[in-house]
Amino acid sequence: MLRTHTCGQLTENNINQQATLCGWVAARRDHGKLIFIDIRDRYGITQVVFLPKPKEVYEVAKQLRCEDVIKVSGGVNLRPKGTENVKIPTGLVEVLGQNLEIINASDDLPFVIDDTLEVGEETRLTYRYLDLRRKAMGDKLILRHRFNQAFRNFLDSRNFIEFETPFLTKSTPEGARDFLVPSRLNPNKFYALPQSPQLFKQLLMVSGMDRYYQVVRCFRDEDLRKDRQPEFTQLDIEMSFIDQEDVMSLMEEMTAAVFKEVLNVEIKIPFARITHAEAMEKYKSDKPDIGEGDYRFLWVVDFPLFEHNDEEGRWQACHHPFTSPKLEDVSLLDGQELGKIKARAYDLILNGTEVAGGSIRIHSSDLQAKIFKTLGITDEEAQAKFGFLLKAFKYGAPPHGGIAFGLDRLYAIVTKSESIRDVIAFPKTQKGVCPLTDAPSPVEEKQLREIYIKMVEKKD
Repeated sequence: MLRTHTCGQLTENNINQQATLCGWVAARRDHGKLIFIDIRDRYGITQVVFLPKPKEVYEVAKQLRCEDVIKVSGGVNLRPKGTENVKIPTGLVEVLGQNLEIINASDDLPFVIDDTLEVGEETRLTYRYLDLRRKAMGDKLILRHRFNQAFRNFLDSRNFIEFETPFLTKSTPEGARDFLVPSRLNPNKFYALPQSPQLFKQLLMVSGMDRYYQVVRCFRDEDLRKDRQPEFTQLDIEMSFIDQEDVMSLMEEMTAAVFKEVLNVEIKIPFARITHAEAMEKYKSDKPDIGEGDYRFLWVVDFPLFEHNDEEGRWQACHHPFTSPKLEDVSLLDGQELGKIKARAYDLILNGTEVAGGSIRIHSSDLQAKIFKTLGITDEEAQAKFGFLLKAFKYGAPPHGGIAFGLDRLYAIVTKSESIRDVIAFPKTQKGVCPLTDAPSPVEEKQLREIYIKMVEKKD
């Protein structure tokens, strides 16, 4: 191994031991004949001091610059009295540098690796690998990892199974635009990147898998805002033989357990609830912020099943066309009062932001067909888009429902970030561009010919 300890590991318990550290030069200070450096890795920072002897080591230390990658060995000593740094775990000790190797020298930096300095977002995203060396940024992604693990641990303990669902799937656009992927082996046909695993998780319930979850990447080709990205991450959950109360109470229990484990924060359950109609009347929003407190969770329930699109002169689904109407409202599907039908749907709001949404699904092929008809989807269109799901429902589909958490939004709130881009390792800009890799970018004409695509000049 190159190192014996990390840069956040040494304490007074290691006094008089030998240690070898590897990391980046975070700072260098010349005090007379003494050279001090801070060496950093993701675990922390350790101070190293170099004396004029041995001369060959001292001469190398004089060459060190910020962000050089180095390996240093030496004895662990107590810092001189009055020079301790009690703000860091390693602040009582230092390493006397007796061997030093510059593994990789750094060029001049586009910005200083310092949490206190403001750096433009375009520059930060262009040099994201440097941006992530800043402790504040790195800590956010580590916290994201801890949350993901805690969600997984909770769901594993409740008999959920993590499945992987396809990324290359069928285009079934409902709402946002699909990202399309041409098929070379099937000329003039296209896959779509999934906007969510909705249909596959319902098929897993038909298969008898009973309890599913997935931390999954989803894709939507839509205009971007500070809380939107063309690719984003969901905690996707589905259960069989449950009702709305089962889903909501389990999600409350999970949220409280995860916040306690990761943040040591007590979340009071059950969460407050409000109907969609009450929220719109009282707060003029279906994402109301209900008051003060570190975390204000709220369920919004009893959404309308349909909303009227006046521009297109038709009814459309408020959530998606697989959401079940409230059982007492099913008879209204045959009438003219579609706006009165309530959905078995529920959104989870945190501090005025929607962080999760779900519903009890339709499991009857007849009811699903009726919903499609109400939405103006013909039998032919339904078969072309969703025929595989309707067929599955004919072979014994259980009652089922679920929810999906928008993890990027959740973590942005938890870390008090201005944008979800601050909790994503390699995000896109508001124009859907990756400054780091310069994607999207042109491709060679040969590649286009292989997938039977011809470029069309864009007109103003």
